[in-house]
Amino acid sequence: MCAVLPLESLEIRAQDRARLVVELPENPARQGPSVSAVGILEERRLRDHLQAGFPTRLSYGAELWSTGGFVNDLEGSTDWEVLVRYDRLDRSYQVVRGREGTRPDVVGRFSTLEEVAGVLAAPYRPVIRIPERGRRYYYNVTLTVETLSANDLDEVERWLRGELRPAIRGDASAGTAVTRGMRTLIARLIAGPQRTFSERTPTFFVQ
Repeated sequence: MCAVLPLESLEIRAQDRARLVVELPENPARQGPSVSAVGILEERRLRDHLQAGFPTRLSYGAELWSTGGFVNDLEGSTDWEVLVRYDRLDRSYQVVRGREGTRPDVVGRFSTLEEVAGVLAAPYRPVIRIPERGRRYYYNVTLTVETLSANDLDEVERWLRGELRPAIRGDASAGTAVTRGMRTLIARLIAGPQRTFSERTPTFFVQ
């Protein structure tokens, strides 16, 4: 006889499965680390929020550190964002990737969240130059997953249109006071918590 788990237990299991995966390439001197976000979209409240019209933002940051001295030194860093939003007109999910102040790269449109999850779990290699050979390094990568607020939505639209503005930071007005109030109310009712992940690679030597 199978036990029926409450929704709260299923939600906890979905959160436990979510993780950031960072792996070193075969030749770290020529390629950056492989970064994947696995199980991120399994949280029920996040899915509900997406389908209600509030995009999910994944903010990545990758740092290259050197070791061997009295303290570890930061040698380089890069960051990027992935935006997932639901288009209720054609019932598809759009995934874009880019950096603040740059034109976003449209990864594609997908009919299911499972397809989107596959895109997020696919390895992505950020570019960070190794400054010097003959030293030991490691990467530290962070990922913040959050649902955008009502104040962010107009900035999202401008970013997706390619307008080079300070992207997705919630500095712009988002319609009338009534519209903002309704969006904020819905956001508070169904928004999932912001989650942050961090992963460090093993130390590697660059000859």
